[in-house]
Amino acid sequence: MRRITSPDIRPPGEIDAAWLTAVLEAGGVEATVREFTATPVGTGQIGDSFRFSLDYVRGGDGAPASLVGKFPAAGEESRQAGVSLGNYAREVRFYQHLASTALVSTPRCYFTDVDETSGDFVLMMEDLAPAQQGDQLAGVTLDQARRVIVEAARLHASHWGDDSLEDLPWVSGTRASPPSPVTNEAIIAFWREFKDRYGSRLLPKWVKTGDWLSARYTELSQTRDGPRCLTHNDFRPDNMMFASASGGRPITVLDWQSIAYGLGATDVAYFLAGALAPEVRRSHEADLLTLYHDTLVSLGVRGYAMDDLKRQYARGAYQLFSTAFFAAMIVTQTERGDRMFLQMISSASDHLWDHGIVS
Repeated sequence: MRRITSPDIRPPGEIDAAWLTAVLEAGGVEATVREFTATPVGTGQIGDSFRFSLDYVRGGDGAPASLVGKFPAAGEESRQAGVSLGNYAREVRFYQHLASTALVSTPRCYFTDVDETSGDFVLMMEDLAPAQQGDQLAGVTLDQARRVIVEAARLHASHWGDDSLEDLPWVSGTRASPPSPVTNEAIIAFWREFKDRYGSRLLPKWVKTGDWLSARYTELSQTRDGPRCLTHNDFRPDNMMFASASGGRPITVLDWQSIAYGLGATDVAYFLAGALAPEVRRSHEADLLTLYHDTLVSLGVRGYAMDDLKRQYARGAYQLFSTAFFAAMIVTQTERGDRMFLQMISSASDHLWDHGIVS
């Protein structure tokens, strides 16, 4: 087998045993891969993932039975969205520079790199099985929700009020980041297109929410009425792995393509609005917000009042709603994607009406 001294960026169809051996070496594992099989995994909208099951000539200490690799989406619409929005570069830089300090549970990264000119990238991670991917359509249990809220607080506390993030151009919302291509005019146009595509499936309440929100998107997204922190910005079950009956970590957070320097309460609203049935969220919301706030305090956050958290949380589901209709119009359309985006629209609308943001 020819030897590769270091792995490069390549699509899944060009991966061979020598390249996988080099990936393991880059991640600190001395082993030689003889052969492998690759199978698709996950339900990503912007990127495609594969599980590489490995057979070794020589397996050293810690040699994994399999790896999971993430690559640009095969669908051209989704790929172009990932490139133009900077999602691919953002996730690679997160693993290279922030994952080690973010306090949140993330997969071990063996190798990652990106070509920011072409948008090509590769991210080779540990396989978290037998943990199982969450499902936005199925939602989560209350026990899982509590675990996620603790992880959210850990992520946010890790870089709470950390203005050194302002110098990172690949973190959205910083002074060094380029202006967002997502203007208010673009949001209004995407919402109009979304209504045209899904019109017969939209409830009047959802339409009223979208009309109200799309006209105020810039105001909502640029509000800075509290300390900022490192945020995930697509904090939902599809981007999490949960322990199964067979084992696995309690929770691991994936998909760091949308990280920003923003308000942590928006992540919390994004998750709770979308992952819990409205009646369950209403019954347990106060306790879950208290858990989030108490965890922040236990991690050293000071001066963040519960009233501020509640105010920011109340409007935070605007991001869940806007992400749903925006993403629906820029990624390759699928049947599951349609159902998921409509579920997000419905849940976010309920949250915003419940909290008096829309009336």
